[in-house]
Amino acid sequence: MMNGDNDDVGGYLNPGTKRGSDELLAQTGAVSNGSVMSPAPNHADNNNDAKKVKLDTKNPGAPSRVIHIRNIPNEVTEAEIVHLGIPFGKVTNVLVLKGKNQAFLEMSDEVSATTMVNYFTNCTAQLRGRAVYVQFSNHKELKTDQTHSNAQNPSAQAALQAAQALVNQTDTQGGPNTVLRVIVEHMIYPVTLDVLYQIFSRVGKVLKIVTFTKNNTFQALIQYPDVVTAQAAKMTLDGQNIYNACCTLRIEYSKLSNLNVKYNNDKSRDYTNPNLPTGDPALDSALAIGGMPFTGMPLAGVTPTAAALGAAGIRLPGQPSPNCVLLVSNLNEEMVTPDALFTLFGVYGDVQRVKILFNKKDNALVQMSEPHQTQLAISHLDKMKTWGKQIRVTLSKHQTVQLPKEGQPDAGLTKDYSNSPLHRFKKPGSKNYQNIYPPSATLHLSNIPPTVDEEQIKDAFAHAGASVKAFKFFPKDRKMALIQLGSVEEAIAALIKMHNFQLSDSSHLRVSFSKSTI
Repeated sequence: MMNGDNDDVGGYLNPGTKRGSDELLAQTGAVSNGSVMSPAPNHADNNNDAKKVKLDTKNPGAPSRVIHIRNIPNEVTEAEIVHLGIPFGKVTNVLVLKGKNQAFLEMSDEVSATTMVNYFTNCTAQLRGRAVYVQFSNHKELKTDQTHSNAQNPSAQAALQAAQALVNQTDTQGGPNTVLRVIVEHMIYPVTLDVLYQIFSRVGKVLKIVTFTKNNTFQALIQYPDVVTAQAAKMTLDGQNIYNACCTLRIEYSKLSNLNVKYNNDKSRDYTNPNLPTGDPALDSALAIGGMPFTGMPLAGVTPTAAALGAAGIRLPGQPSPNCVLLVSNLNEEMVTPDALFTLFGVYGDVQRVKILFNKKDNALVQMSEPHQTQLAISHLDKMKTWGKQIRVTLSKHQTVQLPKEGQPDAGLTKDYSNSPLHRFKKPGSKNYQNIYPPSATLHLSNIPPTVDEEQIKDAFAHAGASVKAFKFFPKDRKMALIQLGSVEEAIAALIKMHNFQLSDSSHLRVSFSKSTI
């Protein structure tokens, strides 16, 4: 028997009341290290005592490796309780009292537990936006009889296993920190600072973000106000995809403890100091005249996946569908055709429809199949010199490209490509997504039949008006080759003419921009 003190049971026991240790935590659904605890018996000679949780007492208020957490939300999970303890050391056990708004967390040693209690004495812990109270438990250990494995709770087991794996990992990475280093793998679609802020701020308050590219990989440093929030973000978002089947977040702790942000712009942001300059003198003077701080330019039309948003607790009910239509202006009226735009913009996504404007033929609307593809096209083709003119590519105000009504004259300026066999990205997670590059003077050629040699290909490009500077078959795969032309503008024109060019009775050439040179 033991004394059940008021601070350790959240007011459910009066001071001085005598109860057995099995009765203190008696409740169907209470879990300790995965074992369900039975309700307390009504008779003293119960022979099932060995099955119940045993709590060995200690002097109230004295340091203990068992921590008592009060005022938790009803729906809180074991993983969320474990998150609170991970930054301070190894978590060895967890117990959530469903419906009683309290939990117990067992650390591996008193030093870790003391660090945690001291930290939350000065900084209020929160779970799902609710303040929770952290103090030492009157008990020095949470014990369960491990022979009753049929009663294991998967969520508690998973939370403890994840905690253990994390401790093993951080032994080599260094301890938890307020600054996270985020690497975006398989970045098929553009990822911006504002997209990262949208995702990471749902876990907790983001103080600063710095983005950069290292080893051809987009990375970011994200600073939270405390290690607990940073830990929760790492546990919640590591391994999630921002977009379907791509843009995977890999998160680790940074060696930096504070970010020094000098400018608020699209590369870096200090959310605690909105009055920092942008680093662009013209923009800074415009903002100064208007008295407005820089608040960023969110990437229009891009919506992170439900997987990443769901992991961060983000819900987007009733959000309007992003725009998939591009306005392309300053085109060469003599050269532009719907098929030419279909081929060029098809490098960056599956073009559904193209309309060249009847009264303004240097303007066209291009409808892509996905909003992410519109961003790829804008980032790679805007201001690109094409047919002697620098074209502009922006989002259109139109949601779709309307087909002409039956009998309405159109002069072939509008075409529907929704059923085209030439779409490059029809298959989800297509490998073509991994080979998207900006326009370059070197083109990648594929689907070359064995009967066609180098001279035939060079002649075909020369007939298309291109000046060939170099050519090379892939050593291990003669179906592919690189061809280097006189300029990027030449390469754009050659791609438009030569993609799907018939090389033999059964083979059509595939052309895309290359990241390599010869």
